[in-house]
Amino acid sequence: MPLNILFITADQWRAECLSALGHPVVRTPNLDALARDGVLFANHFANAVPCGPSRTSLHTGMYLQNHRSGTNGTPLEARHTNWAREAAAIGYDPVLFGYTDTSLDPRELQEDDPWRFTYEGPLPGIRPLVLMGDTPRQWVDWLRSQGYRIPEPIQRAYSLRADGPDYEDGASVPRPLAMPSEADDTNWLADRCMDYIRNADGPFIAHLSILRPHPPFVAPEPYNAMYDPMAVPGFSRLAAPEDEAAQHPWLAHQLSRRAFRAPAVDKRLRRMKAVYYGLMREVDDTLGRVFAMLKETGRWDDTMIVFTSDHGEQMGDHWLLGKCGYFDASYRIPLIVRDPRRSADAGRGQVVTRFTENVDIMPTMLEAIGAEIPLQCDGRSLSPFLEGKGAPETWRTEAHWEFDFRDPADDTAEKALGLTMHQCSMNIIRDERFKYVHFTKLPPLLFDLQEDPGEFTNLAGDPRYVSVMLEYAQKLLSWRMNHDEQVLTHISLTHKGPVSRPVARY
Repeated sequence: MPLNILFITADQWRAECLSALGHPVVRTPNLDALARDGVLFANHFANAVPCGPSRTSLHTGMYLQNHRSGTNGTPLEARHTNWAREAAAIGYDPVLFGYTDTSLDPRELQEDDPWRFTYEGPLPGIRPLVLMGDTPRQWVDWLRSQGYRIPEPIQRAYSLRADGPDYEDGASVPRPLAMPSEADDTNWLADRCMDYIRNADGPFIAHLSILRPHPPFVAPEPYNAMYDPMAVPGFSRLAAPEDEAAQHPWLAHQLSRRAFRAPAVDKRLRRMKAVYYGLMREVDDTLGRVFAMLKETGRWDDTMIVFTSDHGEQMGDHWLLGKCGYFDASYRIPLIVRDPRRSADAGRGQVVTRFTENVDIMPTMLEAIGAEIPLQCDGRSLSPFLEGKGAPETWRTEAHWEFDFRDPADDTAEKALGLTMHQCSMNIIRDERFKYVHFTKLPPLLFDLQEDPGEFTNLAGDPRYVSVMLEYAQKLLSWRMNHDEQVLTHISLTHKGPVSRPVARY
């Protein structure tokens, strides 16, 4: 029987925020149940931030160093393939509910093509049935048809609050969204996806790309009041932003940017964190409805479910908001894969602690449906873990990611840090013990994660750690060399014609 795939992403979800992993506050009963029937990957990492670059790695299986779509708005070259194109090549009809934040190659578009004027284009090869993002017209049109008040501009529908004060202004709970949960973006989008699956003729691959718990941090009732702001865990940070800024010039610059600096008012930040958790619970409840529908329609036993995120969220840690830089909070994310086939029975309920990355998602899905894994993929299939076989001998022993903080439209970082635009980048390698951060033209960082899990003490200048610095710098260089784009390097033109010999990267 052909396999269906439901590929779910929830935006900006920190890895530890699953009750299956013992989170002290967040409760995710439906994702916990999915993990018990599948495999939970507890050391899973995004390969880039923010949304556009991370999703490009997720959808192409490529590291940023190869796909080069490094910022929201940096085009993805049309020559690169992705999981949707490869699935379509063997007869599937990949469909999208939500967004992929793909900045399309402008060289392939007409001058007046609307996709030239936004970074939120659809992944090439996917058929968008519902597009969300900055201008969620389909959702807003439906809201109008139901008699809801629509703000201007329409993207404010995501954050339109009910009347009254907010928590930090004296209210007993965070102010809720103006519309009920059954009409908000999360539930409406899931309803459209379920309608499609119920009526799907033949095998399907559907990408359900949910915005939440991404900002704005506004939740509908009852999720706005589900978690007490004063009872949420505290923040992993030093006493003041200035203390954090002393760690590194890049961090000092980032903390100087209003959009990335956590508010100083404790009640406001706690309200944001409580609502962040509430939005997660709403996503979990909504996915519970999706999973129930799959069971009711007989699709559960032939549908692979992949649940992950594009990146995490600082949420006040190190006095930062959003996703950026080198801290684990921005990159460590959840991954649950439930393979319905009997070959995966031995893996059910396992928690994998080996390092996995978002570049592994594309190879996993393509292998599951019998499609060839393109040479461009830097990741590898997770099927050995799904089948209970454990890690292959050559499986990675570190996680890797990159952060490109250049901005073609704004040279503020360049001026503040004394860099050229193309020097605004960093590479990170971390294992269970150490994390090494290499900048193109700024001082490096080294953290001992066993002694300093909060990443507060930079050991790069400590002479006792010179050998460790050298070891991890060499590991990082070898990783980059090993994953340089291969393109045609496995082909040689001979007197007998082209000879091909693909070689594994591992």
